[in-house]
Amino acid sequence: MMAAMGTAGRPRAGLGLALLLAPLAVLLICLCHKLGIIELPQGLRAGLVFVLLLSLMLTGMPISIALGLTVLTFMFTLTEVPVQAVALKLFTGIEKFEIMAIPFFILAGNFLTHGGVAKRMINFATAMVGHLHGGLGLGAVMACALFAAVSGPSPATVVAIGAVLLPAMVKQGFPPRFGAGIVTTSGALGILIPPSIAMVLYAISTNTSIGALFIAGIVPGLMLATLLGLTTWYRAWRNDYPRLPKASMGARFTAFRESAWGLLLIVVVIGGIYSGLFTPTEAAAMSAVYAFVVAVFIYRDLRMADVPRVLLASANMSAMLLYIITNAVLFSFLMTHENIPQAMAQWMIDQGFGWVAFLLVVNILLLLAGNVMEPSSIILIMAPILFPVAMKLGIDPIHFGILITVNMEIGMCHPPVGLNLYVASGIARMGITELTVAVWPWLLTMLAFLVLVTYVPWISLVLPHALGMR
Repeated sequence: MMAAMGTAGRPRAGLGLALLLAPLAVLLICLCHKLGIIELPQGLRAGLVFVLLLSLMLTGMPISIALGLTVLTFMFTLTEVPVQAVALKLFTGIEKFEIMAIPFFILAGNFLTHGGVAKRMINFATAMVGHLHGGLGLGAVMACALFAAVSGPSPATVVAIGAVLLPAMVKQGFPPRFGAGIVTTSGALGILIPPSIAMVLYAISTNTSIGALFIAGIVPGLMLATLLGLTTWYRAWRNDYPRLPKASMGARFTAFRESAWGLLLIVVVIGGIYSGLFTPTEAAAMSAVYAFVVAVFIYRDLRMADVPRVLLASANMSAMLLYIITNAVLFSFLMTHENIPQAMAQWMIDQGFGWVAFLLVVNILLLLAGNVMEPSSIILIMAPILFPVAMKLGIDPIHFGILITVNMEIGMCHPPVGLNLYVASGIARMGITELTVAVWPWLLTMLAFLVLVTYVPWISLVLPHALGMR
């Protein structure tokens, strides 16, 4: 038995050693190029940068540190960019006013998560659709869509809705996998339905209008929520899962009235941006103040003594994202300095790639990236590289942003780094492998929707065109 364990342990040790040696080998090659021992062509230099980033992440290193080390290696060994130019780019790249929207939306989401808004939205959703097949499951989809419309982070939606509904669904007789699959995938609507931090990051990376992206995300978000609801209803109908008694009109009105203060935040953000009352960044600040007032003084589910804890949690998450943004700004600057995005665009055009083939390649690339990276890192690294190619092929920047956002949604729901999987796993007390099996019906629905939103730009552009934003 000991011999068998030793034999099994040796391959694991060998794999671990290989993962540690891979970044060192890449670093050695870069140093040889710097010292003039070998000469690396431009294409190979770009490939080495991505190999180094991937190999560092596979060692278990946090993405922010891995990205920072990759940038430093790239800057000092593979390019001749003056350090002064890098310092200037670092300053100008993160002084954008739009970046301030990120900490404000995170703060608003944390106030709402801890402030009882989710509980009232769940009551409203179940009162509206609970009498249909799979009532609580449909209520979870609707509640996730509503909460996504007032809170940006996707894992926050999973926590807020899942913590309440998953135990209730199991208690009512639903299989644990059914509820876990719904909450994991529907929670990802937090990325697509505005306000969305992923959209803010894309806008910062590509100088695209945040307001137009928010408006563009409404129709795709509602469509995906409807498709996830139909998947839930079909599986519940087929398996004859429990239904709730039909709520009276009075009960529905009461549930709506109690949740109205939370729902009004949708009007504050989207209405304020479209009407021109304030910019997206100012809308984020307004949403944080509004969420604080609702949670502390109206619903009174959050005590003043708990506010410092919420502020600290928001600051921690904001600092992590801003550090990633800083490194990603330098990464994209160095890539642009090496003319890598431009060379990629020209190569694709020379190969006869049209927009159809290019978007297929983009989807495959982003889905693969979702296996090893979290959404903010993917957007900040890949968007500045892919965006020039998309523009050269005549793809609308708003449509391209929605396509990337939907890809990020799917990445949140599949292993090995899908954040929603890990959050839902803790709530449902279910292993990652079992939860991965549970999400497949809804994940397939999301993949079908990705194809639809990729090749039917009208879905993303109908509202911006109708409102004169394009």
